[in-house]
Amino acid sequence: MKNNMKKYIKLALVAFSLTGLTACDKHLNLAPEDFFAEGNFWENETQVNNFMIGIHSDLRNNQFSFFRLGEMRGGGLTSTARMDVSLNELVVINQAMTEVSPGLGAWSGFMNSILQINLFIDKVNTVTFLSAERKANLLGQAHGLRAFYYFHLLRTFGGVPLRLVPDVLTGKPDPVALRLARSTEPEVLAQIKADIASSAQYFGTIQGTNKAYWTLNATQMLKGEVFLWSAKVYNNTADLAEAKTALNAVTGYSLVANFADVFKQKRNAEIIFTLPFAFNEAEQPAVASFLYATSNFNGIYYKDTVSTTAPTLIDPLNIAQSSTGGIQRYAYTYELFKSYNILDRRRDATFYDFYAIDRSVTPQKVTIRNTVLTKFMGTINNNIRNWTDDWPIYREADRLLMLAEIANAEGANPQTYIQAVRNRAFNGNDPTPFVNGTKDANELAIFAERSKEFVYEGKRWYDIRRMKYNNEPLAFKSTSHPYGVLTKSTEAYKVLWPIGRDVWTNDPLVNQTPGYTTTKP
Repeated sequence: MKNNMKKYIKLALVAFSLTGLTACDKHLNLAPEDFFAEGNFWENETQVNNFMIGIHSDLRNNQFSFFRLGEMRGGGLTSTARMDVSLNELVVINQAMTEVSPGLGAWSGFMNSILQINLFIDKVNTVTFLSAERKANLLGQAHGLRAFYYFHLLRTFGGVPLRLVPDVLTGKPDPVALRLARSTEPEVLAQIKADIASSAQYFGTIQGTNKAYWTLNATQMLKGEVFLWSAKVYNNTADLAEAKTALNAVTGYSLVANFADVFKQKRNAEIIFTLPFAFNEAEQPAVASFLYATSNFNGIYYKDTVSTTAPTLIDPLNIAQSSTGGIQRYAYTYELFKSYNILDRRRDATFYDFYAIDRSVTPQKVTIRNTVLTKFMGTINNNIRNWTDDWPIYREADRLLMLAEIANAEGANPQTYIQAVRNRAFNGNDPTPFVNGTKDANELAIFAERSKEFVYEGKRWYDIRRMKYNNEPLAFKSTSHPYGVLTKSTEAYKVLWPIGRDVWTNDPLVNQTPGYTTTKP
């Protein structure tokens, strides 16, 4: 236990230069490892600001974890390799996690991030050199970010240990005294709501303008998402009104006319809160794992499935020279690609499709249908592709589709919200405009839009857990829709993830997620 605590205590925060944030080139001047929290670090505003930059840098480092938790289990990814390479994380994609193979490290590593935020809240509350306005803004960010992390943990594990003070990082911690059992789901949800309320209160009416920092509008978006989850997953129906109020309070944003530009143009009018990436600073190397290695084409893939004289593809996306080489370790289902209308501009802005064709037979026969991700393609610098597109956490399309979901849950017509998203997708020429129907039909229509809109944005698994057909989550297999991934009669417990043996070995007070086989005595 002591060694594990040391990992938390050893907080080597670096004030990374985030695009649009204050740049710092040196490590923070922390006091010695076990005593820095009581040392001479918290002495001026620059140090405090740099610590907050470090918290946001840590958030950015967790980007792929947010994708893994929010999307990987949602049914959009395939476990069948279509190129001559193996796929990654099939235990997760196939819903086959166990205590031995949990698919995640301890609490997905988020407890480290939460401990840093706890320390920040504790120290900033006591310093006297900050103006009241600056202190409130910083605490608004911290409480919002802590709620954001715990909301991911709630949706992933259900009940988790609620550690709200920096006891692990101060003084000489007693490993036994620091043991902490899992709180219940209602307790975790209540704490998330409390942090959201604190964040909003600290921000007041001050709205930050830097979309790479947590702001009041990020808190309002999180509140809308949390209260929508509370209403639909935990049946706290009164929370629908709170969710709607929060989302309606987020103003000043608009859908970018061209869907592809949402990701190509940084901090555009649609973005509410984003994780920033930049050349020579930080990239999204995982994007390359959704593409291809040029060596895998082997002269067998074509873009055109009709022409008998079409040339084979070599490197159609120009990724051969890149900071991280492409290889298809993760692949979306071809069925997801086919679900787009051919006129939907989101299709080609999200996927590149290609085919293996047997030309030795007449008529020629398609033997492989494959796609790779074309979102987040980054920029080319000095003839090298760098994976530097920002990764949005909240954007206007998400706000509109959550409002559509709330309207439908309240028995209202969600047409205004859905149609706005579809109009952008079809450049104002929607061949099949949304028509208000039954609550279940509307729910499926909203999910269909979300599934096309938010590929690789970490939402689909959370969506099928929250959204329902005939009062059952879409996560459960049904003859009424094609989206289910779990058999309710035997796999209902799998809506939550297991913890690994290392978690309860290090803290005997922590029990395995209900339903999973455990060897814990």
